[in-house]
Amino acid sequence: MMTTMKRLGTTLGALVLLGATATTSFAATAHMNMGGNTSQPIGHAYFCQQLPQECAVRTKNAEPMRLTKKRWRELTEINAYANAAVSPVTDQDFYGVEEHWTYPKSYGDCEDYVLLKRYMLMQKGWPASSLLITVVKQANGEGHAVLTVRTDRGDFALDNLRGKVSLWSKTPYQYLKRQSRFHSGRWTSIKDRRSQVAGY
Repeated sequence: MMTTMKRLGTTLGALVLLGATATTSFAATAHMNMGGNTSQPIGHAYFCQQLPQECAVRTKNAEPMRLTKKRWRELTEINAYANAAVSPVTDQDFYGVEEHWTYPKSYGDCEDYVLLKRYMLMQKGWPASSLLITVVKQANGEGHAVLTVRTDRGDFALDNLRGKVSLWSKTPYQYLKRQSRFHSGRWTSIKDRRSQVAGY
């Protein structure tokens, strides 16, 4: 445990250093380049019908969260907890439907992991505007979802397929769209220019 904590401290220290001496390249990839309004995923639309209060959060001042050592610890610990507590299963196998977003108990798919992590971080005081469900495309072409966490050090991805919390630009996905930081029931497109370079 002590070794893990030292590694977390070292990682955050590196992030602070990057923030202090950021190059143009880092600044360009630390935060996502957002586009305009786009369509809401069908699974999220059904989720909003079941829990409308989850999709009615509006934020005027949507500044990213300040990433302290304490906040970094919360990200890594909650990501690890949720990944270990929930066993992966497809909605088709578990519910008999293609898309069913919900808070998982013991089983769930990628969106369910995201919802659980988002809920747990909000319980720690993170604002909804910094915790955004995000749709990506894997290298094999399959769709996937991660939780994008907006901080002053960049946008980080919490992912059930990867144990490490990473900058979004350091993950092997093409980013397509995510929840609006101003309205939890609306979605915004992502201009992921890395796709043209990385060949995703």
